[in-house]
Amino acid sequence: MRILPLLLASSALWAQSEQKFAELRDLRLESGATLASCRVGFRTYGTLDNARSNAVLFPTWFSGNTESLAAFLGPDKLVDTSRFFVITVDALGNGASCSPSNGPKPFPAITIRDMVHSQYRLLTEHLGIRRLHAVLGISMGGMQTFEWIAAYPAFMDRAVPIIGSPKLTSADLLLWQAELAAIEAVQKAGADPRTVMPAVLAMHQFALTTPRNIVEKTPDSEYPTLQAKLEKDARTGMDPLDWAAQLRAMMAQDISRHYGNSMERVGAAVQAKVLVVVAAQDHMVNPIPALKLASAAGFDVLQLNSDCGHMSTGCEAARLSAAVASFLRENARKRTQ
Repeated sequence: MRILPLLLASSALWAQSEQKFAELRDLRLESGATLASCRVGFRTYGTLDNARSNAVLFPTWFSGNTESLAAFLGPDKLVDTSRFFVITVDALGNGASCSPSNGPKPFPAITIRDMVHSQYRLLTEHLGIRRLHAVLGISMGGMQTFEWIAAYPAFMDRAVPIIGSPKLTSADLLLWQAELAAIEAVQKAGADPRTVMPAVLAMHQFALTTPRNIVEKTPDSEYPTLQAKLEKDARTGMDPLDWAAQLRAMMAQDISRHYGNSMERVGAAVQAKVLVVVAAQDHMVNPIPALKLASAAGFDVLQLNSDCGHMSTGCEAARLSAAVASFLRENARKRTQ
């Protein structure tokens, strides 16, 4: 007898999770360039309360899209959509929002702050949201979360940057520069940049976890299957020009640049309560800058210890979800007067 209500509830959630787009006019970028028209993709889940006080922003990770974020939403997940109104947003350059693959040619350089500014305009101009209960994100989504607390420090009550960084280290730059250089070299030679993407994806795959994890999860006898998957993903996955644009945005990440290059000044400006999540064995986004900022600013810290490295958010999903859910449920911190 309960099948119909459950189906109706599921149908309502599905309707809310359909891909939507907002058109931003004259989006000015950090470079000084202006996009006359920039489409920003988003999806919404849950119900905005009468006080408009339960909105949670969840931007995408590097090369990700909002469809992928649905797996983190719901009871016993990262964000409970029965409690919160969740807006997942396609970051600039991901191929859904305005990007080199679908925008003007040549497409101007974008930064993490440009992504955040586009999201601010989406919230305030199109959704009528003037304050967030929380912003959270994973990997490049975590970088955007760090940028949010620096760019709009009084806009949210909570922030949860997950395996992101407020500023990249030399270790991070070695990886990202190698991927970018490979794409740029093929472009310079006049060849199709998709031809180099299997190599780029192999570099990326190696850094996602740890060597031990790779050896345990992928025996050498199964390596041909892994290689075949990388080659398929290279043909059908993210446009190489979009990949390069988001790489450049991450490589320029430094939330202190508008605060006299002082992370201490950033920490002092933040009005939200912050939970910083890092992975101790992260080979893709080094945790040291996030930990240093958390220590200087007095942010809460959750450290994941799995040898899954950057993918510890999946390997330790239950622990992560419980910690984030508890953090989001806490009474909102009073805004600094």
